[in-house]
Amino acid sequence: MKLFLDCEFTQLNRDTKLISLALVSEAGHEYYVELTDTYLVGDCSDFVIQNVLPQLNLPVHGQPLVEAQTSMLAFLSNLEGPLDICSDAPDWDWDFFCQLAYVDHRWPTHVTNRPANLIQLFRHLEADDIGNMTLPELPHHALLDARLLGDLYRRLTVGSSQGTGNG
Repeated sequence: MKLFLDCEFTQLNRDTKLISLALVSEAGHEYYVELTDTYLVGDCSDFVIQNVLPQLNLPVHGQPLVEAQTSMLAFLSNLEGPLDICSDAPDWDWDFFCQLAYVDHRWPTHVTNRPANLIQLFRHLEADDIGNMTLPELPHHALLDARLLGDLYRRLTVGSSQGTGNG
């Protein structure tokens, strides 16, 4: 099963810090967390302050890192494996996923230990399939973005498989 991963983080540099993380499965299971102890507002770029932070709801979704690790591992343990983690930005999102998934030097056994790059997967699909679709602008909210990525993947893979039947 594929899990669509999206993260929001403080800025695009090597010192970036995780703000929020979401996973949405092909079957519609969702995990979403906003971190309360991994960053300060002063760590954030102006873009993040204006576009990401106003969308957070820390009283509802906020957890410190240790609790987020526990809750995400519990979420993953309730899903049948193997689980493939898919991201449109694996160079950024994968390290954040690993911060939550790799606990006490242990990796969840039913989770593939490298990400699938959605951009590469999308490139393998026929250009016509993408040409007929309106690509949404991501709202810079991890859960909403992960849902959109999952929906886009489903729509593109259904579109590309319709023309592959044996006459």
